[in-house]
Amino acid sequence: MKRLFPSLAALTVLLWAAAASAHFGMIIPSQDVVLEKGTSEVKLTLSFSHPMELEGMVLVKPEQFGVSEGGKKTDLLAGLKEAKVMGKKAWTASHALKEPGVYSFFMIPVPYWEPAEDCFIQHLTKVVIPAFGEEEGWNEPLGLKTEIVPLTRPFGNYAGNVFSGQVLVDGKPAPGTVVEVEYYNADKRYEAPNDYMITQSVLTDANGVFVYAVPWGGWWGFAALTTSDAKLKHEGQDKDVELGAVLWTKFVEPKRQKK
Repeated sequence: MKRLFPSLAALTVLLWAAAASAHFGMIIPSQDVVLEKGTSEVKLTLSFSHPMELEGMVLVKPEQFGVSEGGKKTDLLAGLKEAKVMGKKAWTASHALKEPGVYSFFMIPVPYWEPAEDCFIQHLTKVVIPAFGEEEGWNEPLGLKTEIVPLTRPFGNYAGNVFSGQVLVDGKPAPGTVVEVEYYNADKRYEAPNDYMITQSVLTDANGVFVYAVPWGGWWGFAALTTSDAKLKHEGQDKDVELGAVLWTKFVEPKRQKK
């Protein structure tokens, strides 16, 4: 029994570190909706980070970056420009939304080796932007290896709304999947009371569905974590690949009427 205690203690430390250090692929647009022609040029910032703590990580140029609208995908990879987010390598792109539609931007990054977790991490990331009053198709999957299909419209939501989504892996629901949730604390407005509060966690039900009530306004990320059925080599050894199905969506505080 004396030998068991250090092992449990070490495991506790590892779990604590993992709970306080969630990774998120990020696509943050310059605006969450496009309403007027004069604002149709959207700037998108792609990064990899701990968004609540504002700790950046290097994002090498993604394998894929594009946009899907009405079932048609457009490759935007060539338009990426190197940038810095939270002091680390990131990418930006601009794209004009010229017609009414619902535009789903997506990124498939190069798998990232995480020594602390002894595995690779690959977060397939999406953000959905409606343009000029259109809102058909916001719940259409893109056919990614893993993704969150929103069951709540992923735009035009008030802070405090309940958000739900379905996690798919290879197009099938993923029951019992951990979904990590974090706020992008870009303005450093909030500080977590303790490490447990940095990343929120919910589980999907038997149909791969999760529900989360968003407490305040801003950009929120949902990352559904599964393990790939394929492994990658690291220093000659087969290693697991953590797949993250990530969806970012903005929740908005209502404007108050002036008295």
